[in-house]
Amino acid sequence: MASIRELHTQLICKERSAVEITQEALDRIQLLEPQLHSFLCVTAEQALDQARQVDAKIAAGEEIDLLAGIPIGIKDNMCTKGIRTTCASKILENFVPPYESTVTQKLKAAGAVMVGKTNLDEFAMGSSTENSAYQVTANPWDVSRVPGGSSGGSASAVAAQECVVALGSDTGGSIRQPASFCGVVGMKPTYGLVSRYGLVAFASSLDQIGPFGRTVEDTAILLNAIAGYDPNDATSLKVQIPDYLKALQPDLQPRGRIKIGVIKETFGEGLDPVVEQTITKAIDQLQTLGAEIHVVSCPRFRYGLPTYYIIAPSEASANLARYDGVKYGIRVPDAENLLDMYKKTRAAGFGAEVKRRIMLGTYALSAGYYDAYYLKAQKVRTLIKQDFENAFKQVDVLVCPTAPTTAFKAGEKTEDPLSMYLGDLMTIPVSLAGLPGMSIPCGFDESGLPIGLQLIGKVLREDQLFQVAYAYEQSTPWHLRSPQIKSAANP
Repeated sequence: MASIRELHTQLICKERSAVEITQEALDRIQLLEPQLHSFLCVTAEQALDQARQVDAKIAAGEEIDLLAGIPIGIKDNMCTKGIRTTCASKILENFVPPYESTVTQKLKAAGAVMVGKTNLDEFAMGSSTENSAYQVTANPWDVSRVPGGSSGGSASAVAAQECVVALGSDTGGSIRQPASFCGVVGMKPTYGLVSRYGLVAFASSLDQIGPFGRTVEDTAILLNAIAGYDPNDATSLKVQIPDYLKALQPDLQPRGRIKIGVIKETFGEGLDPVVEQTITKAIDQLQTLGAEIHVVSCPRFRYGLPTYYIIAPSEASANLARYDGVKYGIRVPDAENLLDMYKKTRAAGFGAEVKRRIMLGTYALSAGYYDAYYLKAQKVRTLIKQDFENAFKQVDVLVCPTAPTTAFKAGEKTEDPLSMYLGDLMTIPVSLAGLPGMSIPCGFDESGLPIGLQLIGKVLREDQLFQVAYAYEQSTPWHLRSPQIKSAANP
């Protein structure tokens, strides 16, 4: 499937219709879903109706947005009015939202065509999309491996060209890590840049919606559409949003204009040697393009993981208390009393990982442990943020691996939660600091699995990330490679 700009040109030149483009995406979904399981729900009827509306505008001579008629996937933790939103959980299996999230409302207004809701780890809690209550998503580069998580469905769908772009959400790396595993571009914007209204909450001080695309330009176009202040979201930032497309330049000249810092704490023990070699080559390429490279230190970087796994479960424990069988979601009918109904509903509705995190969070917030765990974690979070601020006094953009390894085999880590959590080692500190982060493809291992380079920016400097990412992308061939997926019809 072509890029957004190529498809836009075809539409306005009337070489193809929006209905034809949408049908192509729907046909590809039908062909590949038996192997990939990227989508929890395919909205074919609504998608074709949206495409017809775009075609009618073109026929009437009206101008259309860049995203008009473009097939897009939406992670199934964003509310879509009249369309089931499950968060990949049994407890919400019949929930149909009566309202639209701000991001999907903006995309509808732009004429984007939603082809379906993508799979995720239940309530966005996981790093492999194996924690979904409904299905396990596969990695298009090797269907025996995971696509990462929790936004694995969106990353897999974009990599497999089942849609052109997709939305995910990132709490501790849930856009960037699957982008790395699936060889696509994924961005977590600055906390508050994109409205969270209509995003089902996991950890409210960390959750952020962001874009996936096969190219940096497609990702920038999607962020342009969804960024901006929203009075419905108390954490939304009231700032001027630049046109991110203006940041896309083919190189980083004049030399030394962009200073890039390599975080030394992200290299060494625990990092796959092939990943380390590939990241080092990518950094050399950035230097060739004109960037000034410095080695910088973020001493508390390694404390991000334990800090996150106190703060995020604590916030999850509070947020998920609302799922009690009374307001919405499933209800276990054969309860003896109200408390028994709460217990049985939550026991039947929540999966193992969600229960684990609720218990962790409840423990950390309980009397006698709040100061020892939650309060201390918040103090360490401040120190991690200070480390980034100090690093940014020397450089404009920071780089490191997105993930310590390439995609692992499905089932390999399901019985070892700690090992699974370690996969977010590189992405979590960025989320704790509320900074923008992006993963871009930078190579492949000997098995043909993608490797991602993580770019980290100053608050609200997504434009610099796009500038560096685009220059690197245009000078390398990685974005031109696509996975060869065997369909059931053509094994």
